[in-house]
Amino acid sequence: MHLSFTRFAGLALVAALGAVQCAAQAQVVPDTLGRIRAAKRIDVAYSTDSPPFSFAGEGKRPTGYSIDLCQRVIAQIGRAIGVPELRTNWIAGTVAERLEMVRSGKAQLECGNTSMTLSRLVSVDFSALVFIDGGGLLVREGSPMQKFADLAGRTVGVEAGTTTEPRLRELLRERAVDAKVVHVRDDGDGIAKLESGAIEALAGDRLELVGLAHARNPAGFTMLPEDLSVELIAFALPRNDAAFRLEVNRALGDVYRSGDIERIFEQWLGPYGRQNGLVAALYILNAIPR
Repeated sequence: MHLSFTRFAGLALVAALGAVQCAAQAQVVPDTLGRIRAAKRIDVAYSTDSPPFSFAGEGKRPTGYSIDLCQRVIAQIGRAIGVPELRTNWIAGTVAERLEMVRSGKAQLECGNTSMTLSRLVSVDFSALVFIDGGGLLVREGSPMQKFADLAGRTVGVEAGTTTEPRLRELLRERAVDAKVVHVRDDGDGIAKLESGAIEALAGDRLELVGLAHARNPAGFTMLPEDLSVELIAFALPRNDAAFRLEVNRALGDVYRSGDIERIFEQWLGPYGRQNGLVAALYILNAIPR
């Protein structure tokens, strides 16, 4: 069979372009495990003020439910790369800062109470789910606000860059509730502003708000009964690194499958209530066999 020069040149060009595209794709696949092995260190972004998930505990040491799970993940990564004494560099930041650290490569793992969303999946990947929470509203004890509609004419604080902010604004528009929304630096700042009267309600993840309120003044705050959203909590990871994500999920699967999650849950979340059906199902569905 004979090919004309023009046709041959066209096929050669297509093949060359395909090779270039494949090479470009290969170059963008990160080698997170290799980077960690070379440095003998993993950089982990975390929250200092998101109890009971992630906060600065005694001696400013990272502490909480998510931190305990991340310690299991870090140990698994150390075993996978042959560095059992892997050092951990903890880097504090807000939700937006933590996600940017992972996106930019400053951190290889994020440990907090971060919600997985499609918009965030554009720039980072996520682990298997570690919890399911709901967005809610915290007010001072004795506040005249008893339901969402009572926010009319009030000032509501919310941390910028969280999934709660757009959902809060959406609900206010849908229900024609004229409330003023202001940004707080983080939920710890929001609790302080709520206590001082600078804001009249604080929107955020329910369990985090309850944890902060309990730590500051257990009798001074109350949650409104309505949920703003469902929050699927997971750990942010570098995008397009299947090998790294596998080791993270391997560690989480081991925790769920072994039953160790019961102890971890009871220690950090038990004081706020029993596991609900969704959380129990999460542990079962992610207990993937080795």
